[in-house]
This record gives sequence, C-alpha cells and structure tokens, in this order.
Amino acid sequence: MDSTSGSARLQQLIHRRDKVLVVLHPPTAAHARIMERAGCEAGFVGTGGVVGAYTGLADVGTMTMTECVQVAGWIAQAVKFPVMMDGDTGHGGVMAVRRMIRECIRAGISGVRIDDQPIEGKRKTQSAGVEIVSREQAIARYRAAVDMKNELDPNFVVMAQCYARDAANGGLDEAIDRLKAYKEEAGVDWVQLESPHTVAEIERARAAVSGPFSFMKGKLPRYLGLDEHLALGVNIAWYPGFTHQVTWAALWDFMEDFNKQGIAAWEAFVDSRKDRPYPTPDVGPDGEGLQKQQALEQRYLSSMAASKYDLDKR
Repeated sequence: MDSTSGSARLQQLIHRRDKVLVVLHPPTAAHARIMERAGCEAGFVGTGGVVGAYTGLADVGTMTMTECVQVAGWIAQAVKFPVMMDGDTGHGGVMAVRRMIRECIRAGISGVRIDDQPIEGKRKTQSAGVEIVSREQAIARYRAAVDMKNELDPNFVVMAQCYARDAANGGLDEAIDRLKAYKEEAGVDWVQLESPHTVAEIERARAAVSGPFSFMKGKLPRYLGLDEHLALGVNIAWYPGFTHQVTWAALWDFMEDFNKQGIAAWEAFVDSRKDRPYPTPDVGPDGEGLQKQQALEQRYLSSMAASKYDLDKR
C-alpha cells in the first residue's frame, strides 16, 4: 500500500481501531488549511454545505459532477489530509459513475460517498419525500464505482450512504439489509446509515455489517461523542456540518457589531485576539505561492527585471 497517497491514508484511517476518525467539512481550501494546522485528519466536501455554498444552489440534485469535482479537487490539493467528495447519486447511470470515480482520482480526491436515492428526486439529508432506488439498481451503482476504482486506484475509498431508514419506500429492516448488501455484494469500502432514530438502531446496524461503518445524527436527539462511538464499535464519527455553523455564527456576530460600531468592531476583534493568534491560510513554501513565484522569477528573468526584489532589502 502506498502510504504517501491520500487514498491510502484514508484507507488506514477508516480501518483504525484504537481511535475514532472524525470527519469534518472544510468549507473552502483556505478553511481546510487552517483545519489541517489544527489537526484535522479527514475532510468531506458535501454537495450542499460546500459546493452549494459556492454556487448558491440548494442540495436537491442541481449541482453537476464537474462542479463537485472542481471544488472538491481545489480543497484536496490544498492540504495533505485526505478529502472525500459527496458523489450524490453518481450523476447518472453506471458509465457516469465510472467517469465520476475517474475524475475524482485525477483531481486528487481520496474517496467518494454515493447515495441510494433516485437521480430525479435527490434530496438532502433529513428532507421530506426521500425515496430509494431498487436494491438491484443501487448495487449496480456501487459495483460500477468499485470496479472503476479497482482499475485505477484500489486504495480509493467508496462509501455507500443508505437512505432507506426514513425513505417513503424503505424502513429500518430494509436499511440494515441494504447496508449488508452494499458491503458484501457491491464490495464498497465503507457503509453509512443516514438516519438512525435510536442508539439501539445503531447497535443493530453495527452488528449486521463488518468493516468501516458510520452513522449520521439522523433523528437522534444529539450528536454522540467519541467515547460513545467507541463503545458502539464505531470508529468513524461523522460531524461534517460543525465547521459551517461555527463560521456562519462568527460572521453574523461580526456583521452585527460592524453595523453598530463601524471600524471599532474590527479594532475590538483585533484586540480580542492579540493573545490568541490564529493561523492564516497562506500558501506555504512548498506550494505555488509567493515564495515560489519570487524564486522562479529570479531564475527565469534577467537580473535587472528581478532587481525589484532588492527593494525589500532597503
């Protein structure tokens, strides 16, 4: 296994047993750099939370595959931790699914989450009117993804998200049967239960499937902590939306202060942070940033043209 690739690292993380892997949303590449410096181990670029934030579109199947890959690729290429992409329903039939996997791998994305909702009526998590495709169609979708990743990068992670629990044409028994089928028949790397109602439902699903398994908050009254995940035998915690809520709240608070106080709001913010410095998401010396630009210009340009940098020494 190539431990230097993002996909190989993600495989290691989702199979780790002694510590819970926390999956968070990086809202942008800049946010991802700050998250990386703060210790983030894995990111998920959601269609609604991230791509929808760029486009202003709702998470109802309106984002295209190329838009999702573009945004997720920017984020994945900005950091060293592995980044997964929300693949929605695969954006088409089995050939479209294959293309999506290929484009993700080309973009440096380490894994993809694919839903079992129909393309025509795709909805965001916890929306009314959710339906699921037939089990045969879902397995074909996942098999197409697994076969393509095995052709190009066997380490690339394919995760199946099952919406059957709350689907109009599903239920708990159907969800658990599908989780098993997606793992055993389609061969996905990881399965996720979209909407548990109780901890007992998580226990039942966990007992039914082997290997990497996670769950969303669903209709639980609160998010479960890391120790609670371990107690359930679940080694992946799905907390994607936290980063969005925190940044929205911080921006709202600042805008309210700015509308009341003007520039004094900014000065108060700077003063409040003077003993709590935070990193800025600048491109480092190993990236395509200002330091690289200066070095290349001094290499490529004449000494006279590059003498502009001598001004900094005055």
